Amino acid sequence: MAAEPGGASISEAEAPLPISLSQKLDHLFRTVHPSERGEYTFEEVAEEIRARGGPTISATYIWQLRKGLRDNPTKKHLEALADFFGVPPAYFFDNDAATRIDAELALLVALRDGSVRQLALRAFGLSPSSLKTIASMVERVRELEGLPDQLTVPTADSVAASDQSNADET
Repeated sequence: MAAEPGGASISEAEAPLPISLSQKLDHLFRTVHPSERGEYTFEEVAEEIRARGGPTISATYIWQLRKGLRDNPTKKHLEALADFFGVPPAYFFDNDAATRIDAELALLVALRDGSVRQLALRAFGLSPSSLKTIASMVERVRELEGLPDQLTVPTADSVAASDQSNADET
C-alpha cells in the first residue's frame, strides 16, 4: 500500500475503528500526512486532486464529507480521495478492507520510529528461532514497562518523543 510522500503519521492513539464515511475520511486525515507536520488542509487535498486530473472537488465539500454534513459523494470523488491518501477505494466501501488498511497504516507509523526501524532491520535475516526469542524478549520488556500486550497505534507525539529520547541517549 502506498503512503503519501513524507510518510504517514498517527494523531490519535487507539482510535475506534472508523465505520461511517465521515469517520473513515476523518481517520485518513488524522493518520496520513507528511511526517514533518500535521494534517493536510482541505484546500491542499482539493488542489492536489485537481492537479492529478481528478474530478472537480472543493475544499468545502471535502470538509462537509469529513464532518458528515454530506454523505453521498460520487464514485469519482471517493476514488480521488482514496488516491490522494494512498489507499484503495475499497477503504470507503468495505469495513474489512478498512480494518486491514488501518493496520498497515499503523505499521508504517511504527516503522517511522528510528529505533523500531533499526531493530527491524537488524533482525532481518535471522533464523525463525532467533526471531521467536527476540519477540519473547520484546514482549517481556513491554510487560515490565507496563505496555499493553497487543499492538496499539502509536501517536505522532509518541513517535516524536521516542525519537527525541533516543537522540538524547546517544
